Amino acid sequence: MMTSWESILQDDQQLEELAQQAVDKALMEGVLMRTKQEPNSSNIVSYAPFTLFPSAVPRELLEQAYAVQTDFNLLVDTVSQNSAFLEQTLCSTIKIDDFIAQLFDIYKQVLKEGIAQTVFLGLNRSDYMFNRSADGPPVLKQIEINTISASFGGLSSKTPAVHRHILNVLGKTKEAANILSNNPSKGLALGIAKAWELYGSPKALVLVIAQEEERNVFDQHYIEHDLLARNIHVIRRRFEDVAKTGSLDQDRKLFLDGQEIAVAYFRDGYMPSQYSPQNWEARLLLERSCAVKCPDIATQLVGTKKVQQELSRPGVLETLIPDQPEAVARLRATFAGLYSLDVGEEGDRAIMEAIAAPGRFVLKPQREGGGNNLYGEEMAQTLKQLKASEKRASYILMEKIEPEPFGNCLLQAGIPARMTQCISELGIFGVYVRQGKTLLMNKHVGHLLRTKSTKHADGGVAAGVAVLDNPYAV
Repeated sequence: MMTSWESILQDDQQLEELAQQAVDKALMEGVLMRTKQEPNSSNIVSYAPFTLFPSAVPRELLEQAYAVQTDFNLLVDTVSQNSAFLEQTLCSTIKIDDFIAQLFDIYKQVLKEGIAQTVFLGLNRSDYMFNRSADGPPVLKQIEINTISASFGGLSSKTPAVHRHILNVLGKTKEAANILSNNPSKGLALGIAKAWELYGSPKALVLVIAQEEERNVFDQHYIEHDLLARNIHVIRRRFEDVAKTGSLDQDRKLFLDGQEIAVAYFRDGYMPSQYSPQNWEARLLLERSCAVKCPDIATQLVGTKKVQQELSRPGVLETLIPDQPEAVARLRATFAGLYSLDVGEEGDRAIMEAIAAPGRFVLKPQREGGGNNLYGEEMAQTLKQLKASEKRASYILMEKIEPEPFGNCLLQAGIPARMTQCISELGIFGVYVRQGKTLLMNKHVGHLLRTKSTKHADGGVAAGVAVLDNPYAV
């Protein structure tokens, strides 16, 4: 890999001065979040946490992640249309996971009534780590695919300028020029705009389903502003607002406060705590409408860990996308080891292996939002408790990815700037739009690099563990 940035630093004082310059530049560029203490206050904002330096990423693996993204888009879209596969895959999970069961219940109701939506929009992000191998270069391994509320497309469009500035300050102009341009915000807005256009009602609005308390609101606003630049108007509402003022006409067009909605873009609704009985009613109303949902409920179900595990089984991809052998090979090359914990011989074997070697596995529930996974001794104890219970089917087991640590400085408000050992996770944003059975758009639109200290096993930026970063391709 590249020489460490640490070697060009003279002392702690220089590090602190650079950190201050980086923070000022981040504020100037709009790399912003609201604070934990006052998540709804516009009076107090902070910089979103980020690394002082860009982090080295093997160019070959970055290119591989980009190349496979359109395959993942195709796969997610194909699986979302395969109700038999979804039902068969999730049947054990919905028996014991209430959240997935309620999502699935809405999915079944909509299927029974008939899907009113004719345009489908996917804004997803596939996340990877670089797994070190004993005798060769690192390999790209997928952690998960996010099919709902895939965040940081807005803020990661603003971070390249910060790292270019820092390298220029250090006189590293050639290296500064090597930092890749990145604008996922524009690409995500392009997908929403295409879906809005195909919906075919020029006065209809884009609805962002937002949380009551949203620290990461600026990330969302960048996409909204890109839409407004295209003369597409956006309103932000909560599930509660949809429950109170939302209605469907006889054609199942969705109206909110009397205004027609073309696209409903979810930045909420991916965790159980985000739903009250009223919010579940609102979600059903949205799903029954002909508005373009991003995602529709089938696509949200495709993002579950259980579906990810099932897709990795030998022969499954070949059955789902039979006419795409090259895509199958590219997809399969990124899969880590994934194991079912369903009651039975296969699940028993996986549990015994993980208890015997807890350092080699991660236990994952069907949850988004970070900070849910179990590792090491805690995982082994949980598996011992779950062994005789049907509850174990609400989890999957995954091979633990082991990236090579490197030095960087994580800039987080209120924490002194210090070099520390880190690991990174790369996300690639994908956008697709389908009308009826025809895929009209399928592209990758940018990347997100998140970096965290090796002290933390789990958690993302919103959870306060990882920070924003830029790949320095080597």
